[in-house]
Amino acid sequence: MARKPVKRASHKNDSRPPSKAGRPTRSEMGEVRIIGGDWRGRKLPVLTAEGLRPTSDRVRETLFNWLQFETPGASCLDVFSGSGALGFEALSRGAKQVIFLELVAANAKQLKTNLSTLKADQAEVVQADSLQWLAQPANQVFDVIFLDPPFHQGLMQPAMDLLFKNGYANDRSWLYIEQEKQLDWPKLPDGWVCHREKTTSQVRFGLWYREESED
Repeated sequence: MARKPVKRASHKNDSRPPSKAGRPTRSEMGEVRIIGGDWRGRKLPVLTAEGLRPTSDRVRETLFNWLQFETPGASCLDVFSGSGALGFEALSRGAKQVIFLELVAANAKQLKTNLSTLKADQAEVVQADSLQWLAQPANQVFDVIFLDPPFHQGLMQPAMDLLFKNGYANDRSWLYIEQEKQLDWPKLPDGWVCHREKTTSQVRFGLWYREESED
């Protein structure tokens, strides 16, 4: 699943790297907590870089309750990984594979460190611009796709279009969307419907699937 390195472009976590080119200081580190599965309660360090917005515990708990029968054995794609909270949660709950896409080198390095700590050899971190990566024909179809782009950058619809155009999703895939509270849902291909959705004080999130045709 490895891809040719691509040039860096501005999107989700294109934020300032830690001050001092070396190891981040304590003040530059935060954490995410895995809330269910084999690693329940584990806390993983993440950079507290500007623009890094991990999916909250509350939202993740709701999402993975919706996906409780879909996650075990699933191949997952975390399109705009950031802290990796969604991908780590999926791995903890039995996903057989997770591909993390992350633009910023420091964030990608931290994702790899956390995977090593967890001994999660069924996952891969790809440092790349997500839209450029999705612009290439898919080598595989994913069972669950997490689409949580950075806010206020207009990346949702382009990413959505590429997922379907290049074959990363099919009629059996589940698609998770997280976006700004005030926005309308992006346009999906005909036949795709919202299975569940919720809104918090800051975000709107939903789980989508392809409705079977009656023909």
